[in-house]
Amino acid sequence: MTTNVTLKLKEFVKIGPITQQLADAAVSESQSINYTLENIEEAKSKAVEDAFRHARASADAVARAAGRNVAELSYASVDTFENMRPVPMMARSIAMKAEAAPAPTEEFTPQTVNVTAHVNALFTLK
Repeated sequence: MTTNVTLKLKEFVKIGPITQQLADAAVSESQSINYTLENIEEAKSKAVEDAFRHARASADAVARAAGRNVAELSYASVDTFENMRPVPMMARSIAMKAEAAPAPTEEFTPQTVNVTAHVNALFTLK
């Protein structure tokens, strides 16, 4: 049996008690938590802007070394990535319920979500 529960929380401290309640309800044999930034698109845009500035600075350095100047952007491709790592919770089986197992949220702590962008830019030179 598979059960999916989606919750949107703004207060991180509520995650522990809620996941504990789900574990106690035995709605599934295992649990995992996925998290993301509320403003993920804003973070992606900033990562793209930073990556483009880096690409432009590299193009300027190459152009200077060649005794030329960067003209206009001819082509660009963008990829963004975020490390949305699931946090596995303790697997719960009927046999484990009889044992005094630690709470599934004891090892859960806030994690950093890194958003990165890779920009390939082609500039013309003058």
